[in-house]
Order: sequence, then structure tokens, then C-alpha cells
Amino acid sequence: MIIIHGLKNCDSCRAAMKQLKAAGVEVQLNDLSQSGVSRDVVESWLNALGAAALINRKSATWRGLGEEARALADGDPATLLVENPKLIKRPVVETPDGHLSIGLDETRIKR
Repeated sequence: MIIIHGLKNCDSCRAAMKQLKAAGVEVQLNDLSQSGVSRDVVESWLNALGAAALINRKSATWRGLGEEARALADGDPATLLVENPKLIKRPVVETPDGHLSIGLDETRIKR
């Protein structure tokens, strides 16, 4: 089963879910706005993907942050993302073999 970490109202997440279901892939949505995300998970994502790829600096959430919170992006990105899961670029796609990507990685999905 592929897990889509994102938001249920996100167009990119909905498109990924639709595409996977159409391909006959079993998929589950983990809505970060409802479930949140643990520090351990965020740290593993940061290690795999990097802060530059994971933090959405173009979002309304980012624009609404104060300078002190934005400074966390460089100093302590895990805390920033745990406290503001809507800042995570979407969708984070997790395949059964543990591979992570932002967006669909077609080569991994067809395995």
C-alpha cells in the first residue's frame, strides 16, 4: 500500500490519489492537518529529502509566519514542520519499500 501524506483538500494530493487508484494501486491518505506528524517522522523525512525540498516556502502558511518562526527553517526545521504541518510540500509519497518522494515517482509505484 502506498501512503500519501498530505491534506485531503490539496489538489496535488487528490490528483495523486486519483492517479494511483486508476492504476489499481492500493492507497491511503494520511491527512496531516488532522493527524499531525511526529518529530521522529519529520526528522526521517528531512534526512531522506532535505529541508529545502520539504518546506513549502511559497505557501500562505509560510507567508503568515513571523520572522522568528521562519528562522526555524534553517536552524530547527523539524520543530517548524511539527508545529506547522501545512508547511510540508505535498504530497509526500511513501512506498511499501520505504522510499519517499515529494510527488509521484512513477518508477517506484509500478513495482
